[in-house]
Amino acid sequence: MKKTIVIGVTGSIAAYKAADLVSRLVKINYDVSVIMTEAAKKLVCEHTFLTLSRNPVIGDLWTIGNWKPEHIHLAEKASLFVVAPCTANFIGKYAGGIADDALTTYALSHTGKVLLAPAMNVNMWQHVAVQNNCKILADRGVDFIGPDNGDLACGIKAKGHISDIGSIVNKINSLLKD
Repeated sequence: MKKTIVIGVTGSIAAYKAADLVSRLVKINYDVSVIMTEAAKKLVCEHTFLTLSRNPVIGDLWTIGNWKPEHIHLAEKASLFVVAPCTANFIGKYAGGIADDALTTYALSHTGKVLLAPAMNVNMWQHVAVQNNCKILADRGVDFIGPDNGDLACGIKAKGHISDIGSIVNKINSLLKD
């Protein structure tokens, strides 16, 4: 039986790399569903993820195709929740228990394993608030991969670059080993 992975896509410029992640996961036979923030939808089209995942994309809490809220239904069947790219905004909301959109609501309803792949400006990543929020989440059992050193959208090379997609796939496979 296929394992289900929910991929959260946030409003980092690295959102386009989530398409590669979804494509690779589907090719190795995972059932992948995508939840996008409003900011992510400004960077990457929902139809991209619909096509690559072969599953409906959740972009808000208010468009429900059947009687069951889709984010809760996914939480009941998902083996892993991955947010890639993961912004400081999502990290802060998740650490603080804020559920004000489809992705954060899903995050609080998910009871399985969680992997976050941060991607943001180096100054944001190094900010004490972000580091404290990451510590809170790590103490709750959330796994992290990255960020790595690399070319950032602001034009500098520093820590804040999303980890290599192949490395994220390897981490996912490791987390899902029986």
